[in-house]
Amino acid sequence: MYYGNSIRTKSDPQYDIIASELYMNYAEALDYILSFADYERWPGFGHASRFDLRRMDQLLQRLGSPHLKRKTVHIAGSKGKGSTAAMMASSLSAAGLRVGLYTSPHLHTMRERIRMGNELITEQDFANLTSAIKPAVEETHGGQYGELSTFEILTALAFYYFQEKGADFQVLETGLGGRLDATNVCQPDVCVITSISLDHTAFLGGTIPEITKEKAGIIKPDVTVVSAPQAPEASEVIRTVCQEKGARLIIVGEDIAWTSNASAHSLGIKGQKGEYEATIPLIGEVQMQNACTAAAALEVLDITPEHIVSGLANVRWSGRMEILKEEPLFIADAAHNGDSARKLTEALRKNFTFARAILIMGTSADKDSSSMIKELAPFFDQVITTTAHHPRATPSKDLAAAFRERGVEAYAMEAISGAVSKALSQAGKNDLICATGSVFIIAEVIEEVRNIPGERYPVK
Repeated sequence: MYYGNSIRTKSDPQYDIIASELYMNYAEALDYILSFADYERWPGFGHASRFDLRRMDQLLQRLGSPHLKRKTVHIAGSKGKGSTAAMMASSLSAAGLRVGLYTSPHLHTMRERIRMGNELITEQDFANLTSAIKPAVEETHGGQYGELSTFEILTALAFYYFQEKGADFQVLETGLGGRLDATNVCQPDVCVITSISLDHTAFLGGTIPEITKEKAGIIKPDVTVVSAPQAPEASEVIRTVCQEKGARLIIVGEDIAWTSNASAHSLGIKGQKGEYEATIPLIGEVQMQNACTAAAALEVLDITPEHIVSGLANVRWSGRMEILKEEPLFIADAAHNGDSARKLTEALRKNFTFARAILIMGTSADKDSSSMIKELAPFFDQVITTTAHHPRATPSKDLAAAFRERGVEAYAMEAISGAVSKALSQAGKNDLICATGSVFIIAEVIEEVRNIPGERYPVK
């Protein structure tokens, strides 16, 4: 626990007394963290001048530098970074290591972002640790390096939690970009760059090379970098940065490769530690690419093929080609840009048989919805647009109008519950319903179909 200018541990006789004075409950902790600038919830991300890693360094120094005390995997990219992070964490756990996993955004609860193994941080630990770091947050916030954000505080909380739980490894997914991301204060043992495409162009740049340069900002001197297959212009930037930093580069598809087997869940990996067969519960060729990327990075960390295979077989990652129902087949997938949408339709065509295809789509206002619609419109027989309970959500009527401009009739329904009900009422038992467009839409669709609760935060 941080108190004044020192860290108090549970062995300190004053720990319980201090804790009782400072501790919040979970709702209070959420309210406190969300009271800071939350760039995930803003329609625009603003300017890079708002992001300054020196305040993260300052905050973490006040907490005893917990981010530097364990082995670290750092992952950036436009697509697949969450799945790859989950695969790596699962395989490290299979090797008998205590593994902290930090990802974003979440589907149903903020606690999904911070895990030990497969277990989410508990409400009690979230509240207690928020209370513990609050004095350091208050000291740092608004100081010489500017104001802390919600994401920065959550990142510090994750580092602090992994230290408290005695993690051997921490697997960190960047939130946005890489160079200026709050996670980029870490000292990685391996860096991973997943597939890069046009995304967050208002903040990261309008071209693939510009975006790649931001993502490649996680690369540190003398660290091994694993890159998923990239477009030539992205690959060139990654190679250049690695040369400049003296980093060793492993390219998936060249230095390590995979082959798709007959099963939708099976692949062969030809790695630097030999050849081995693996299965993954996640569907689609893109997940096989993610699995091979994870395997390459795990080999760098001297994880054995046996543990890699075990970890891949047991990975859990919701909202990615996830089957919610059968008869009719109901799939949720968090495709969020044009390239993701194209790969989604390819995966649906390859892996499933169905009569008609019904789309439920909602997007975030800062995303390139037109590129997604271009890919999705020709594939689906019926379209229902909807809107998430999120300040960045695109109005459903705007999406419906965009489909109509392409000659596709679309029904605009504000409420996700109504969109799901309409899709189910229109679908025969041999039809396909697919929900996609943003993580926020997927979260609420899953909650509606499976009747599970989800946290809702104030719109501000």
